[in-house]
Amino acid sequence: MPSDQSKPDNWSAEDKLAVVIETDSLNEVQLSEYCRSKGLHPDQVEQWKVSALAGYQQSAQARKEAQRCRQEDRKKIKQLEKQLHRKEKALAETAALLVLLGKT
Repeated sequence: MPSDQSKPDNWSAEDKLAVVIETDSLNEVQLSEYCRSKGLHPDQVEQWKVSALAGYQQSAQARKEAQRCRQEDRKKIKQLEKQLHRKEKALAETAALLVLLGKT
């Protein structure tokens, strides 16, 4: 928790998360006592918990989306490499034919 006496809603995310972690295992009576001692309201702690979980879920979704994009990119790269190889092969074949036609 912050050393200054700022309002709890102005605390940093780290301080709020620390409170959520500290109070997670407390029952309702213990939570109320904790909140009174820190100048908090139990509803604030619950809202901070919901926000922390929402942030974690968004982070997990972002990781899944990034992984899906990487898989699509790998697939596209493989497809492009296949096309490139095919075109290089056709170009080499054409060059060989031009060389043969030029020699005759």
